[in-house]
Amino acid sequence: MSAQSGIHPIDPRELQHILSAHLPMYRKKVPFYQATMLDSLRNVWIGRHKRLLDVGGGTGVIAEAIAKLFPVEEVHAVDLVDRFCPSLSISTAKYDGENLPFGDGSFDAGMLNNVLHHVPVDARPDLLREIRRVVIGPLYIKDHESRGVADNVRLTLMDAIGNIPFGGMLWARYLTNREWERLATDTGYRIAAKATAGRYRNPLYAALFPNRLEVTMRFELV
Repeated sequence: MSAQSGIHPIDPRELQHILSAHLPMYRKKVPFYQATMLDSLRNVWIGRHKRLLDVGGGTGVIAEAIAKLFPVEEVHAVDLVDRFCPSLSISTAKYDGENLPFGDGSFDAGMLNNVLHHVPVDARPDLLREIRRVVIGPLYIKDHESRGVADNVRLTLMDAIGNIPFGGMLWARYLTNREWERLATDTGYRIAAKATAGRYRNPLYAALFPNRLEVTMRFELV
């Protein structure tokens, strides 16, 4: 059971206050999607973590929000490109995409937030194994789940809309439910919890991009 059960949903206005301190666009934009995303993470979150590693942290603002809103003492973020906001309070680092710059067992939890679908398919198992090397506890994954070609088109367009303003990666390959299960099994994990509910988009927008495309999971070591 999640340690976050019974806690009120994240207030988008409170999240806006956190994010706007680092990204000016959020001074006018209320982050409803991001608030729902963090609520979904709460649904699979378990316990209190001392050190959390966010792999592929982008600008770092989501990791910053997690540091302020979740039961975790330290949050560290890494990415291939240094796009981190300079005003963050969390630790950040650039890495080469293969070797995380930390010793074995340095963290008790890890996170991949809308990242894995951008990683080349053949490189995904190695990435998860490298995360296993430095993270001794659960791996939280927020990503997408496709049911086929039509969903892949929807997700590609949705990713472009979300990533272009931040200079994020556009290439992507999305996983089906069965492929997520196989990836977990092949890398020594099991999917211990999964959250697919959430009102990420208003009804009109959701007609084009259904909320079921979003998925949040807790991978645990076997």
